[in-house]
Amino acid sequence: MVSSLQRLGCRTNFTIKNVTEYMLPESKEAVYLHQELLIIRPAFEVFAGEFAAIQGVHARYDYHHNAQMTRFPKRLHKSLTETHYGLAFGFDDEQALEQFIARLRAIVKGA
Repeated sequence: MVSSLQRLGCRTNFTIKNVTEYMLPESKEAVYLHQELLIIRPAFEVFAGEFAAIQGVHARYDYHHNAQMTRFPKRLHKSLTETHYGLAFGFDDEQALEQFIARLRAIVKGA
């Protein structure tokens, strides 16, 4: 998945504790890679069904929490302190990831 994101033009900012922050090409929109999951901002929840409709894309229907996702909002989750969270998606293959990133970029650009 790392090579696919790089080939698509996503740039890496940092990697901390199995979480890598990427920025979408030509934007300041952050996404995070944690193991085999790609996590996007919870603001895109209104598009979750559209993303899940892409063949080979699998939405995780519970929020993904991780303190390293610093560009995302926080909420309380199994702790006394708030933790950053987002929407997680898994992919069957490279083509599904490419279609997902293309759709996400179009949404970010307002298309």
